[in-house]
Amino acid sequence: MEILLVPNELLRQKANRLINITSEDIKIANQMMETMIKAPGVGLAANQVGILKQIITINFEDKENDKRANYILFNPSIIEYSEEKVIMEEGCLSLPEQYANIERPKKIILQYIDENQKNIKKEIDGYEARILQHEIDHLSGILFVDYLSSLKRNIIIKKVKKLKNL
Repeated sequence: MEILLVPNELLRQKANRLINITSEDIKIANQMMETMIKAPGVGLAANQVGILKQIITINFEDKENDKRANYILFNPSIIEYSEEKVIMEEGCLSLPEQYANIERPKKIILQYIDENQKNIKKEIDGYEARILQHEIDHLSGILFVDYLSSLKRNIIIKKVKKLKNL
């Protein structure tokens, strides 16, 4: 699988909800996980590999809070956001070597379907909540640079285009 880079138009498309999770969808998710880990990244949305399905893979280690996670989400949605917000630096595999401070809610309540067809609902905070908000944005065609001023966003996109041409 190849990770698409800005300005690929598939990154701006909305991913489709899955009616049924098939063995093909699970195979795609496992390939996404391999691609993400190899990149290396902490999260990957299916749009980023040119597949318009609501699939996300997560793999991170948060040494500060002694937490690690590795899982797949189908049809993820955030059903509640905390009022408290935090600013953290974000980057993206589709915008290599580009980082910016982004403000997002500190906690979320998330629901999704796992690879065993189980409905999961849980409260998540910190670094993991940040990753999930970033990846769920991808499924709606939203990039982290969309939270920046148009000037900053355009500078970052130009840098990515330049990197691609090297």
